[in-house]
Amino acid sequence: MDSASILLPVCGFVGGLALGYVARRNFFCTLSALEQHWYAGNSDGVRTWVLAAVMAAIFTQLAAAFSLADTSTSFYLTPTVGIPAAIIGGLAFGFGMSLVGTCSFGALVRLGGGSLKSLMAVLVLGLTALSAQRGLLGLSRTEFLDRFRVDLSFAGDQSLPALANAMSGSTLSVAVTVLAIGLPAFWVLSDAGFRKNRRALLTGVVVGAVVCFGWIATSLISELSFDPVQVESVSYIAPVSDSILQFVAFTGAAPDYGVGMVLGTVAGAALAARRADDVRWEACDDAAELSRHILGAALMGFGGVLALGCTMGQGVSAASLLAVSVPLTMGSIVLGARMGLAWLLEGSPIAPFRRYS
Repeated sequence: MDSASILLPVCGFVGGLALGYVARRNFFCTLSALEQHWYAGNSDGVRTWVLAAVMAAIFTQLAAAFSLADTSTSFYLTPTVGIPAAIIGGLAFGFGMSLVGTCSFGALVRLGGGSLKSLMAVLVLGLTALSAQRGLLGLSRTEFLDRFRVDLSFAGDQSLPALANAMSGSTLSVAVTVLAIGLPAFWVLSDAGFRKNRRALLTGVVVGAVVCFGWIATSLISELSFDPVQVESVSYIAPVSDSILQFVAFTGAAPDYGVGMVLGTVAGAALAARRADDVRWEACDDAAELSRHILGAALMGFGGVLALGCTMGQGVSAASLLAVSVPLTMGSIVLGARMGLAWLLEGSPIAPFRRYS
C-alpha cells in the first residue's frame, strides 16, 4: 500500500465532512425540495439543488480546461448508455426515496443526527446495491438490461459536447457547454426571492465545490499512486456497499475515496446536529414504517446500481461532466418520487396525473 492511496479516504472524508455539515445545517435534501415544490409551491429547495449541479459543472469544466482534473476515465462518460436501465433504475430509486423519506445521501445525513431508521435504511441499501453489483440481483442487469445499451463510441464518450461535435462535424464544445450550464443557471436565478436567499446560494456553491474537489483529488492521486485509482466524485450507492465491505471483510487494501466520503458525510452531519443541539435518537414508530424503510432502501440500492448513481451521483457529479445520461436518469427519479409521494399522501401513485386528464 503506497502513501498516495492513503490520501484517497482522507480526501473523501474531508469532502464528505463538508457535504454532511452543510446539508444538515442548511436542510439540503432532494426529496424535501421536491415535496415542497409540489405540495407547498416553494421552489427554493429545487433551485438550490439545480444550483449545486450548475456550480459543480462550472467548477469541474474549468478544472478540466486547466488540466487540474482528468475526468475522461469516469464511468459517467462511458461511451454506452443503458436507456432501459436508467429508466427502470431511476423509477425504482425515486419511488424508494419517497418510501424512506429521503435519498441515500439524506439517509446518511439523518444518521449523523441520530436516526436509527436511517441506519436500517443505509444497511439495507448497501447490501442490496452489493447484490445488484456482484450477486444474484446483478443478473437482471448483466443478462438482460445491459443488452440494450446504446453505443455512442462514435463520439468518444457520452458527454453532450462530444456528441454535439460528432453529430455536427463541427467544434461546438464551448457553445454546448455554455448552453447546458447557462439555461439551468438562468432558471435558478430568475427568481428574485431566491437570489436573496444567501443560505441557499452558499449551499449550492459548497456542494458544487465539493464535487469538483473530488474530481481534482482523485485525478491527482491517480497520477501519484502505484496502484490503480478510480477517478470519481460524490456518489452514495456503490460507496455505501463498499463501506459495509470494508467493515466486514477487510483485506488489507486501503478504503477508497467513496468510503471516506460516506464516513465523512455522517461525521459532518453529526457535527452540525451537535452544534445546533439537534441530536435525537429516532426509531420507527411501528412495523408499517419499518417495512416502508426496508422496501424503500432496497429499491434505492437496486435502482441506484441500474441507473449508475443516485440524486447526488447522477444529479450532481454526472451533471458536472455534462453526461447525456443525466436528464434521462434524473427525469425517471423525479417521476418515481412523484408517484411514491402521491401513493403515500394521496392514496394512488397516479393521482397527480389524473388532474391533467
